[in-house]
Order: sequence, then structure tokens, then C-alpha cells
Amino acid sequence: MEKYDSAKDLIIALDEFENEKGISKDVILEAVENSLVAACKNQFGKADNIKVNINRQTGVVAVTAEKVVVEEVTDPALEMSVTEAKVKFPKASVGDTVSEEVTPKDFWRISAQKAKQVVVQKIREEERKVLYGQYAEKEKEIVTGIVQRYNGANIAFNINNIDAMLMENEQVKTERFRPTERVKLYVVEVKDTGRGPRITISRTHPELVKRLFEAEVSEIQDGTVEIKSIAREAGSRTKIAVWSNDPNVDPVGACVGVNGARVNAIVDELRGEKIDIVVWDEDPAVFIVNALSPARAISIDVNPEDRTTKVIVPDNQLSLAIGKEGQNARLAARLTGYKIDIKSESQEYDDDEYEYEDEYEEDEYYEDEDATEDGNTEE
Repeated sequence: MEKYDSAKDLIIALDEFENEKGISKDVILEAVENSLVAACKNQFGKADNIKVNINRQTGVVAVTAEKVVVEEVTDPALEMSVTEAKVKFPKASVGDTVSEEVTPKDFWRISAQKAKQVVVQKIREEERKVLYGQYAEKEKEIVTGIVQRYNGANIAFNINNIDAMLMENEQVKTERFRPTERVKLYVVEVKDTGRGPRITISRTHPELVKRLFEAEVSEIQDGTVEIKSIAREAGSRTKIAVWSNDPNVDPVGACVGVNGARVNAIVDELRGEKIDIVVWDEDPAVFIVNALSPARAISIDVNPEDRTTKVIVPDNQLSLAIGKEGQNARLAARLTGYKIDIKSESQEYDDDEYEYEDEYEEDEYYEDEDATEDGNTEE
């Protein structure tokens, strides 16, 4: 702020500042008064009994010291003799507290300097709040970041002039980025700090896939198709369960798009990650069979009470149902929220049985409180 030639100039400047920045003049003056109290400690030795008041219309600064009237003064900063008090305050008597004006000469100039400091601080705070507000709206959404550099195992991104670090545990191990490359990122959390917003971003979060589908599929945007649940092993495979509120709209077809255009765009963004799109069903048996796709089930026995199921598949479908290193069955269990036992048609009941459990409770992104009765996840 500019140098002031009078106390009135300070008030005029603060009025203009309030109109331009929307920061209350009273808030600034109150902060200035508090800072001047501390400054008075250098002038008077103590500040506990000092009060500073700045006239909101004239800018005139008044400093008062509250002192106790005593017979014999032991601390001049806190006490006033009864003799002196009688001169200044005729009605005062021993034990009374009197308020004496002790404003130093040209003290308003000190207040102007303090006002400048407070205004600069308030501007920074306000800019930080505005910036935080902008990015807080992006929480749980997708943003585009520009790769800046690798910082050890972490990657620095620039997101609309804000730096954000993609930590190693939020990276897909198979992904490598080039400087200046533009990458879609999921904003897990935005925190307000003394240095501005701190943004936690992720490339592994299941919601990244969900938001990509929401952006790509118009039927999801208008509510015709719903994403009921997602299970993801980032960089490898994702299973997504969808449902249509319109019997004339195929939810899987809508997500796949003409000639696979929609799903392929998402696969490209995820650097080749495979995506299985299956139809959600309120009947757990049907949903579980769909979730095990592309494997085909011969029979299924579901126990809704303990959320377990036993599935029998053709002999030549067993490895397909289980998947490489158990991935297909594992993702199906996460997608449905059921523990799944799989065996082939020719196997004995107790021989070579494969069991997969819902692992949501171990997943940092989906806790028990976020799971519904049917195993779906909600935001």
C-alpha cells in the first residue's frame, strides 16, 4: 500500500481496498489494533493493560492504559498514585481503575505501517482462500495435469499453475510420462495450508475410471445409465457394473460405443488397461454370473445372509473363470461384494476348490461404510 500523509488517507485507502477486494475495513482495522497493542510493549514496557482504538471515520488512533489507583506506586505501567488520579480523575479513589490516554506523538504513522502489513497479509490470505475454493470444487473429480519432472519416485505435475505431486503409491507401475505431457488425474483430496492448497492426486483410484466413463458416455451424464460398482487393479484390469433405467437402452452398449469408440478412448487414457463392462442385477446370482464374464457358469448357489456363493463352471472354463493369477475371480468378488467359490463340473466337491472374497474392506478407497447391501459402492 502507498504511504499515507494523514490518518484520514488511511481510512480512504481502506475503503477503496474494501470495495476492490471485498475484505472488510473493520476486519483490517481490528487486526491493526491488535498488532499495535503488541507494538506498545516496546513503548511502555507492558501491553497487558493497553487498549488501542482507531476511529473508523477519521483514522485517529487513541492509545489508553488502564491503571489501578493506589496509595504508593510500585509499578508505574500498571498503577497511578491517588494524588495524580485526583488531578486527572477528580472522582477517583484508591482501588479504582482509571483509563489514561497515553497515545504517543504521531502514533498514527506506526498504525499506517501496521495497516500496510495487515493488508498484505490479508491479500495473501484472501488469494489463498480463493485458490483453495477453486480447487476444493475439483475434489473427487478429474483434472488435467502437465508433467513437470520426476522427483525421485514421485512425479511433479502442474495443474492450472498449482504444483501437485503424484506420489509413488498413487502411480500405476507400468506408466511412464514425458515432460510437458498432459495426463488425466483424479483429485483424491484438497487441503488448505499456509502455503496454498495441497492437492492429493491419483492414477490408481477406481473413481478415475468412473469419472472417465461419466465424461465419455452421454447416457451416464443424463442419468439413463448408472455405474453401480467398480473393481480395479490399476494398470491391469477393471470390472465395471452398469445398469440402465430405460429398458430400451443397453447399458453395456452405451458404454462401449459404436465400434468400441467410447471404451477405447478410456482404455487409451489408461494406457491399455483392460476393461470388462457387465450388467448389474438386483438378483445376486445373476449379477455374480455376469461379473465372472467372460466365463460361463453352469450353476450357482448363493447365500445372501453370509454373502457367499458357490459357482460351477464347465471344465474348459475353469481357468477363464479364475483368470490369470486369480484376477478374474478376485475382481468379480470385489465387484459384487460376495465371497465366491469356483470349481469345475468334473471336480469333487472338496477337491481343488477356488475361493475368492470381497476385498473392499482392505481397499483404502472403499470402506465398509461406503458399501450398500447389494455390494455396490457409493460416493
